Amino acid sequence: MFWAVALGAAMMAQQALAADDGAGAGAGVRRIIVPSRERATDLEVTVWYPARPGGEPVMLGDGVFFTGTPARRNAPIRPGKFPLILLSHGAGLAGNAQALSWIAAPLAEQGFVVAAPTHPGNTGANRSAAETTKLWLRPADISDSLDAMEREPFFKDHLSVGDIGVLGLSMGGNTALALAGARIDPKLLAAYCDTDRLNPSLCDWVRQSRVDLHALDLQSADRSGRDRRIRFAMAIDPAPIDVFDFESFSSIDIPVALVNLGRAESIPLTAQAAGTAKAIPVSTYATIADASHYSMFALCKPGAEEIAKAEKVGDPICSDGGGRSRQAVHADLIERAVAAFSRALRTTP
Repeated sequence: MFWAVALGAAMMAQQALAADDGAGAGAGVRRIIVPSRERATDLEVTVWYPARPGGEPVMLGDGVFFTGTPARRNAPIRPGKFPLILLSHGAGLAGNAQALSWIAAPLAEQGFVVAAPTHPGNTGANRSAAETTKLWLRPADISDSLDAMEREPFFKDHLSVGDIGVLGLSMGGNTALALAGARIDPKLLAAYCDTDRLNPSLCDWVRQSRVDLHALDLQSADRSGRDRRIRFAMAIDPAPIDVFDFESFSSIDIPVALVNLGRAESIPLTAQAAGTAKAIPVSTYATIADASHYSMFALCKPGAEEIAKAEKVGDPICSDGGGRSRQAVHADLIERAVAAFSRALRTTP
């Protein structure tokens, strides 16, 4: 499998770094504030990067339910130039950039700079069903983050020119496909919550919030979110994938890797990407049978499942596919991501 070959090449290159370059020193992390063209507020962007020793030890993404991931705030960056991965998170409990530290930090340790905006309205005190369902605003958040990274003094001399990819998980996978060239069909988006068939959890929140998708201003929903600086896209359980104009997939002109979590019969309809992979001219498709959509969350803390039930979270946030542990599933996903981006961006850590 090319995953294993590419990962092996990346690992060997990583091991070839001199010790004083900081190889194996972990991921550095910085936070930058980015002006938004679309939002009424600035974007908070978390950036992980290959680091030399130093900086302040921090735990990112730690909370009531999930364990955090260590990083070192404001550590010095390793010498060299690195490919850039733009990362888009999902909604709900994982609706912020730092919730994806479990995959972002290892990517940084393997020689990538990873930049992730927190899409406004998706989580926390300002969580908004109306803002979350404005999917067409998300690609601009990523493009604004890319603009900022290209001029940010700390990073601009350490980015490998033109080596830019996007990684999206869940709703972030929808964003990744939009950045690659897929277009939303406003009629499909408006009708998305007419029943609970597609996404009962999200649509229940939409209804409780008294949001009528038919009443949203969808005039811009079908606009292009394509960012031609991006050379490769990877989407893991992209949802909702079924609000795109299916014909638009055939116009995508960059390679795309699609991954579904679970056995074919258990993959949520709204994330089922097998047909999409066939429609995209250059794509790969894979499944991880012993995983679930919730495997994209960080590791659950002891007692998290019971707390979630008591708080009526509703989703089985600590459940995977009944095979390997979530830690093992994460290791698999990280390996696949390192291999895919190494191959597509020809990384030289």
